[in-house]
Amino acid sequence: MQIMSMLLLLSTGLLFSCKKNEIINPEPVKEIFVNVGTHSLITYSVIKNSKYLVVFESGLGDSHESWTPTGKAEDILDFANKIQSDILLYDRGGYGRSGNGSASRNINLLRAELEKVITQLSDNRKVVLVGHSVGGLITRDYAIKNPGKIAGLLMVDPSHENFNQPTQSIEDQLYSLFSSSYGANSGAATEARQLIENLQYTAVLPNLPNIPVIVLTSMKHDDANNTADATYNKTRQDWYNAHEVLKNGVTDFTHVTTTKSGHYIHQEEPALLLKNLKLLLSKLP
Repeated sequence: MQIMSMLLLLSTGLLFSCKKNEIINPEPVKEIFVNVGTHSLITYSVIKNSKYLVVFESGLGDSHESWTPTGKAEDILDFANKIQSDILLYDRGGYGRSGNGSASRNINLLRAELEKVITQLSDNRKVVLVGHSVGGLITRDYAIKNPGKIAGLLMVDPSHENFNQPTQSIEDQLYSLFSSSYGANSGAATEARQLIENLQYTAVLPNLPNIPVIVLTSMKHDDANNTADATYNKTRQDWYNAHEVLKNGVTDFTHVTTTKSGHYIHQEEPALLLKNLKLLLSKLP
């Protein structure tokens, strides 16, 4: 999670709560509410019965729209067609049309809710997870806790405790920003309030399971990355080194760097994301 990126690229949306699972539009893109107990999460999927389901996890402050130009059905369908695979995007609690929920929005809970979404919509298939920024922490936790249910992992400039070491002041500033913009119960605000605890949580996680893993790392010296480096008293090399740690215990690990895009690699270089997602899928049996 990069602070300046969060300031520049906050997501908006109406909050909506649903008490039961509900399909609200037909093919080609299904919109399904998944009840996770205290609230429901809106999901957007293209299902054509491919071998694997590719699931996308957005970063702090971002809805599912972060992954496509508009988040509209035609863009989601186009994305699925390009990678020739079933895909699933969703909004975590407090984003878009998903309900707020009432519990503390920590990584452990967010991973548990992702598990419920996948259990309902994967049709018992293994999944390929794609996680950006803080979404990388959630997908990492899922992979470790569910090694038999995941086939591959693509991490897009993921947050990492070896780099992201926020002070209480930094957390307070982020919480205040999101709270004033979207409300204290919004997903962005409640997740920001757990920032320090979440990075402490991931710091003691074991290695990833031995599955194919690809990590995309931004080495660009733009305003957002320079601000992040200065905030944490780190360098782009430290960012790269933190991502290198993810290869521990992984036989098939690919680390890709770019100087052409900043923290939002998937938006600034969508072709790079597609290329490496296709590469990851090609590695799978």
